[in-house]
Amino acid sequence: MKGVSRKLVREFVSACRQVAGFHLVRCSSGNLSMRVDGDRLLVKASRSWMARVGPDDISLCAISDGSLLEGRKPSVEIGFHAGILKARPDVNVVLHFQTPCATALACRRTANINYFVIPEIPFYVGQVAHVPYLPPGSKELARAVTQAMLAHDMVVMRNHGQVTVARDVDHAVQNAVFFELACEIILRSADNARSLPDDEVQALLNLRKSGCGKV
Repeated sequence: MKGVSRKLVREFVSACRQVAGFHLVRCSSGNLSMRVDGDRLLVKASRSWMARVGPDDISLCAISDGSLLEGRKPSVEIGFHAGILKARPDVNVVLHFQTPCATALACRRTANINYFVIPEIPFYVGQVAHVPYLPPGSKELARAVTQAMLAHDMVVMRNHGQVTVARDVDHAVQNAVFFELACEIILRSADNARSLPDDEVQALLNLRKSGCGKV
């Protein structure tokens, strides 16, 4: 790819496989993007499997409008990948994942869920946003997720999956893994999980806000 170092391409391939290695996606589900520079991003190509992504399964797109610059057709969710990276210059990675427990909660009739059952959620992930079900790949979904991500680092898409952002791949993966752990605890407890005390949650959120747990 013109103007993209081989090192960055290798890092992106490794990142996709890391996501799959943590079982954050299945088959061709989910997608990952990484900022290249001020107006370009790398994103997983449409219908490619994260576990076996190679250099030919990557799309180079414009952050300004998500248009394809080089490579295969990008992920159907290029809209919110480009939208988030454009709106959030503080992050470099966008990860859309679909883990079993988190997605099970995303399919519940009620969205009134307290995810603060372990310290890692308020400290690393922060408050969690929700958007209603909207068709995958639609402009409406891209706008809703991008808007929600302006003030959050984790967004739950009803009946669909999750999106998280971070400065680097390790932090994005960590957000997804900890979030899935919290959701598993909630499901396994049959809604009897004790959430953290409010004052402890606020203290952890304050630490995060100060930069200790921020992406």
